[in-house]
Amino acid sequence: MTLLPKSIKVEKPENFEYEFSICTLVTRHGEYAEMMQSFVDKGFTADVCEYLHIDNSSLTTFDAYAGLNVFLQKAKGKYIILCHQDIIIHDNNKDDLLKMIADVDQKDKKWAILSNAGGVNLKWIATHITQKSGRIIAEDHLPLQVKTVDENFIVVKNSANLALSNDLKGFHFYGTDLCLIADILGFNSYVIGFNIIHKSNGKIDQSFHDSKRRIKLKYKKALRKRFVTTTFSRICFTGNKLEFLIYNSGFVLFFVRQYYKFFTKKKDYKLR
Repeated sequence: MTLLPKSIKVEKPENFEYEFSICTLVTRHGEYAEMMQSFVDKGFTADVCEYLHIDNSSLTTFDAYAGLNVFLQKAKGKYIILCHQDIIIHDNNKDDLLKMIADVDQKDKKWAILSNAGGVNLKWIATHITQKSGRIIAEDHLPLQVKTVDENFIVVKNSANLALSNDLKGFHFYGTDLCLIADILGFNSYVIGFNIIHKSNGKIDQSFHDSKRRIKLKYKKALRKRFVTTTFSRICFTGNKLEFLIYNSGFVLFFVRQYYKFFTKKKDYKLR
């Protein structure tokens, strides 16, 4: 009789090694050191925080999508802060952030992402930040639920197990991608009143437009209407209410099945 291997009982994790994991793509080490010092001065010390970075100073080791996925996989903190190197924590501190997290958590257990700026809808954006010039942009109605977040400062709930798209690349729109994936997984995103100095107003160049084109094409495909078959059922997934009713009727599903029966073969789907 073969001796069975030991089976380890897996339980829901209740404790994390750190309170925060602070994760940054670094191109200028001096600026990153200044950022780290501002975090430490505001209570984000080594006993409760880990600092993770990817060195892109000489060459691009990882772009934002690939690099942040590494952070999301490796981080041991209860909350993962994905942030730019050109921010300074100056107004609020660690305890303030924990209070803001607790406030959101009390009102919505399904939150996964917090930031200081983001898009509410096609009309409204929410911004709570200090610009390099010293100008403070303060949002009155906080926390605000948003569809996207700015990438300068993002807090991710580790237990949400989020990841960025594997088929996107570059250094733009990854906050948008993360929020869309969180929404699909059943989580919500918010802008909170954690005010920091961001030393850049952003840069719109050709790489920005290229990233915008790629994410539009990606989600055109990802959110497309589709028919799926399980071993026991057939379903049409679509966001249009009328299409949902029509295409999920037995009549339509029967004829769609006939189309695949006569015009496709199972071997067409074999990996080559």
